[in-house]
Amino acid sequence: MGEVILVASGKGGVGKTVFTANLGAKLAQEGASVLLIDMNIGTRSLDICLGLESRIIYDLTDVIDGTCRIKQALVKDKRFPELYLLSAPQNRSKATFTPADMKELCSQLSERFDYIILDAPAGINEDLMRAAAPANRAVIVTVPEHTAIRDAELVDAVLRSIGIRKRYVVVNKIMPDLLRRGIVPDPAEIAEHLRPPIAGLIPYDINIHIAANIGVPVVLSKGSYIEKNMAGIANRILFNDDTKKR
Repeated sequence: MGEVILVASGKGGVGKTVFTANLGAKLAQEGASVLLIDMNIGTRSLDICLGLESRIIYDLTDVIDGTCRIKQALVKDKRFPELYLLSAPQNRSKATFTPADMKELCSQLSERFDYIILDAPAGINEDLMRAAAPANRAVIVTVPEHTAIRDAELVDAVLRSIGIRKRYVVVNKIMPDLLRRGIVPDPAEIAEHLRPPIAGLIPYDINIHIAANIGVPVVLSKGSYIEKNMAGIANRILFNDDTKKR
């Protein structure tokens, strides 16, 4: 059975969806079969980050309500041996499915895929609960800002309350100059506030921004520091089951 990984954030704009796309792409590069599910109902963007927006015909709701078969809704990223996307619906009125529906769907899909990665909507609401229902691991993406860290704490408390024990934090968009000047909280200070361990630090890099806007996972740049960093983050998320601070 495959792992079901939730990627969440307390606020928008922290790079959660771009991280999701690149985590999935990195795992697929390593030979895993990976399905990315966009749970941002009405505000989907994972298809754009992957450059697959023109190929979306059916979405998550179409699968759950039986409008189409699962296979019809899966969009394969041809740059990777086994990377697929199941897109969110653009219309929020279609979001009538329940957490139980997501559990059932992911139970079926985990027989086919090594990893199912759920790109959750930002914030704490019923949409997060629906996305988190089938997950057995969670990654909380945040940035070195006090407001974002506080929001990440709130998301972590929710995920802990529903029993997701394997939780990790990724700190994104770090600007070294601001860190050196003490303008933003450093990783040690962030670690003091958050219960889960920090699985990775991602510096702000304009190449990540450009790649996302042209629909190319930046990890396709083999041998780059970005690709190597993502490989290390993926390894810590999937194979470090340390439960300290949980």
